Amino acid sequence: MEITSKLLNSANAIIEAKIDAKSIENKLNDIAKITAKKVKIDGFRPGNVPVKIVLDRYKDDLLKDAKQELFKKAIDDGLKDIDKKTDEILGEPIFSKFDEKDGNIDAQIEISFRPAVDVSGYEEVIPEYSTPRVTKKEIEEKINELLKMIAPLEKIEKDVLESGDFAKFDFEGFVDGEAFEGGKAENYILEIGSKQFIPGFEDGMIGLKVGEEKDIKVKFPADYQAPNLADKDAVFKVKLHEIQAKNIAEKLDEETLKKLVPNEEDITIEKFEERIKTQIKEDKFQKLLNEDLKPKFVDAIVEKINFDLPNVIVEQEIDLQFRNAWDSFSKEDMEKFRADKDALTNKREEYRSDAQKSVKLTFIIDELAKVRKIEVSDNEILQTVYFEAYRYGIDPKKHLEDYKNQGILPAVKMALIEEKLFNDIFKKDKKEEKGE
Repeated sequence: MEITSKLLNSANAIIEAKIDAKSIENKLNDIAKITAKKVKIDGFRPGNVPVKIVLDRYKDDLLKDAKQELFKKAIDDGLKDIDKKTDEILGEPIFSKFDEKDGNIDAQIEISFRPAVDVSGYEEVIPEYSTPRVTKKEIEEKINELLKMIAPLEKIEKDVLESGDFAKFDFEGFVDGEAFEGGKAENYILEIGSKQFIPGFEDGMIGLKVGEEKDIKVKFPADYQAPNLADKDAVFKVKLHEIQAKNIAEKLDEETLKKLVPNEEDITIEKFEERIKTQIKEDKFQKLLNEDLKPKFVDAIVEKINFDLPNVIVEQEIDLQFRNAWDSFSKEDMEKFRADKDALTNKREEYRSDAQKSVKLTFIIDELAKVRKIEVSDNEILQTVYFEAYRYGIDPKKHLEDYKNQGILPAVKMALIEEKLFNDIFKKDKKEEKGE
């Protein structure tokens, strides 16, 4: 077996392995001898199965094992030549060449390593910005929203239902003259104009009088969640019982405050308004961060910091982006890519630039997190996964187990580190609040 290796750059290497047929045969026989001592075959005592019998029955599988062991040795020997260790390898090695002829193998293996990333000077590209301010009007508007949210509904004497009113009504839906499951309710409460129902339904209710019945014709959206109803014409029979409105408090007082925060005895209106101010400020900051600061910083830092990218990881990212985009292709394109390998390769290459940027940013963020001592605990990851499960009505333990099996938890951790990092880089609140 002949092994040669060379570093392409600080993050990539190529190992060339020429494995002769004799080496493969010797390794196959060695594995067969070991297997013969362990395998159980009817008619032979344990440990006394002839090697020939083992080879006759399991040669194909044993040959694969022999080749794998030889490739592992080739990689180990190649790493020694370039003064690298196995634990420095990133991702799975890629065979960029594999020729097998007359029992001999001529292979070229690409290997990638974690790059050295120097982020010194990153502060120079942090965008300047002003800490978001909160006006009294914004605080009042937010409190009014909360007052509306907790306000009780009351029946009102009104002739005709209008947008903004709450309707108490019965309804039943029909498609092709047949009632469908989940399309019926009695004494349902709906805010007209809230767009909670499918397009056309709430508009069709406007103008109804109390006690009046009406057939409302609608069409389910093409992307409706129930496939049996998607893009179907439907008729809803409705009967209006009451018109209601919310009895909203004119201002925040001590009694209403207790309804908003029932479990806090020492809360005051002043403390609550300060809490609302903090919330609005945080919401403004997150909007500014996600829509302006973060994109600017990412573009600038990726341009400023340069290092060798691990090719194996870049190729994995290209594959991931291409797979994620597959469903967005037209049927014609899908058929074209299945039939034409060159077209498939060219389309895949379109994702290289974005993949390189994504991989580069991942390593930069990882290094910045170390520099700024950003850490994410296992408990934080657990809380994030559980919260996501509760939000979508999924069993939390099963959701966590699925994420473990699919290898998604590292991505969850990376997302949390990124969120913490950008908040840490851009947070000015503590420095500037004294001057407010």
